[in-house]
Amino acid sequence: MRRPLVATIAIGFLAALAYLSYREYVHAGALLVPAVVTRQMDAARALSPSIAARVRRLIRGPAPQAERPKLIALTFDDGPYPVTTPLLLDALHDLGIHATFFLIGRDAQQFPELTRRIAAFGNEIGNHTLTHPDLDRLAPARVRAEILDGARALRAYSDDPAITSMMRPPHGRYTLATVETAQRAGYDVMLWNDDPGDWRTVTPQDLIEHILTHATRPEVVLLHSGKLATIEMLPTVVDRFRRAGYSFVTAGELLRRAGAAAMNDPARSPL
Repeated sequence: MRRPLVATIAIGFLAALAYLSYREYVHAGALLVPAVVTRQMDAARALSPSIAARVRRLIRGPAPQAERPKLIALTFDDGPYPVTTPLLLDALHDLGIHATFFLIGRDAQQFPELTRRIAAFGNEIGNHTLTHPDLDRLAPARVRAEILDGARALRAYSDDPAITSMMRPPHGRYTLATVETAQRAGYDVMLWNDDPGDWRTVTPQDLIEHILTHATRPEVVLLHSGKLATIEMLPTVVDRFRRAGYSFVTAGELLRRAGAAAMNDPARSPL
């Protein structure tokens, strides 16, 4: 009777070990999801980490903090909106921060003065397409049209070069074909290191705790222009990062200063 029991325990142990190893393998792949896919990068390799890359991540672990700069870019998707965007701009201005706004072309056309004000306050404007569709459902020709038409709409109100060189897919939905289409159109695809979920109904404290707990160096934070909780949490988050020695930059400046390699393999740095 003892041998079958020992065999059962051994099999159970090996099964648990295999399951845990598989979870770590999958987690390693998730950590390799890029914050940015530049127009020069091999998109297929960037978006689908190889087995070797996953194993290297498991063995090496996260990048050492000493090798990564303390830079953070706050990025705001959607809009502009007639109430929350002015409040957000005032909050950023009072804090002395320039952020990156990924604007929807048709919303910019609806509120042109707000679009101009975003640029006048020294913020960066990126391309969030013309109509904010699910790009993963569109053929490459329609993806290209959404990007280029969005750029044309935004260029009527700002000459920011990021409008024609940096985009973010709406809803974070994209495929390899989406990214390659954007690359061929001359765009870097800016994603993020942290999504604190302000698109849901959350409190300012929820956002604060998430952002501080998941901080990396460097870091791109995904936020949204139309959320009051996001505006309310900014003073606390900015103060904590500044006290930790971080500098706030735009997404374009972060890419120029830190480089894609550091952005896509940041150091964990909870505050």
